[in-house]
Amino acid sequence: MLAVLRQVQEGYRARFERQLNHPVAKVWTALTENGQLKKWFSELYVDDLREGGVIKFDMQDGTFEEMAILALKEQSVLEYTWGEDQVRFELYSEAGGCRLVLIEKIRVLTDHTPKDLAGWHVCLDVIEALLEDKTLESRKSVWETRYNEYAQLVELLQKS
Repeated sequence: MLAVLRQVQEGYRARFERQLNHPVAKVWTALTENGQLKKWFSELYVDDLREGGVIKFDMQDGTFEEMAILALKEQSVLEYTWGEDQVRFELYSEAGGCRLVLIEKIRVLTDHTPKDLAGWHVCLDVIEALLEDKTLESRKSVWETRYNEYAQLVELLQKS
């Protein structure tokens, strides 16, 4: 299912939601421990896991962008800056597993927005596959499909 994208007073919100058949602790590890994190987002590195801490994005050119951790509640909430925007992961314990919610707070819709949305969508697919000890056959082809869908969604929202 695609993220729900809507306009809010501060800009836009994209909300992704996944039901996972795994406990919160296991999903939290996938989101915050570098050994697990690199399996689904190899450019990210948790440098200092605390509110006010830092996550680094490897720009693949020898430089790193530092993203400030804005909120951290152990095994519950991880929120950090994402360029001019913010990304927030929330975990909720449920019978048989947990619910993972990813919210991207977007100030302004740009040509890059559908790329980010498709990227986060694929990241969640990969996390889910990894938790199930599976692999996603082709991240690129899934991303291309999702990119086209999110580009249409962003276009519709911009027209409304």
